[in-house]
Amino acid sequence: METLTLASLVILAVGLGAGSAQNSIKRTERRIARVERKLDLILDHLGLSETEPELAQVTEHLRNGKKIHAIKAYREITGADLKEAKEAVDRMA
Repeated sequence: METLTLASLVILAVGLGAGSAQNSIKRTERRIARVERKLDLILDHLGLSETEPELAQVTEHLRNGKKIHAIKAYREITGADLKEAKEAVDRMA
C-alpha cells in the first residue's frame, strides 16, 4: 500500500512539474510575441524594413494562389512555427 501511495505521489509531482513547465513556456512565448510586435512598430515608425531570408519561393506560391504551400515554404526557410508563418505570409499577400 505504501509503495502504491509513493508511486502515486511521484506521478502527481511529475505531472504538476510538466504542467508548470508548459505554462512557463506559454508565458515566454506570449512575451516574445509582444516584444516582436513592439519591434515591428518601431521598425515601421522609423521607416525601416526587416531583411527577410530568401523568400522567392514563398512569393511564387502566393502569385500562383497557393497560400498553404507558401506557408509551408516559409516555415521550411525560416524555421517559424505555423502561426508565425501564417501571419508573415498574410502580410506578404
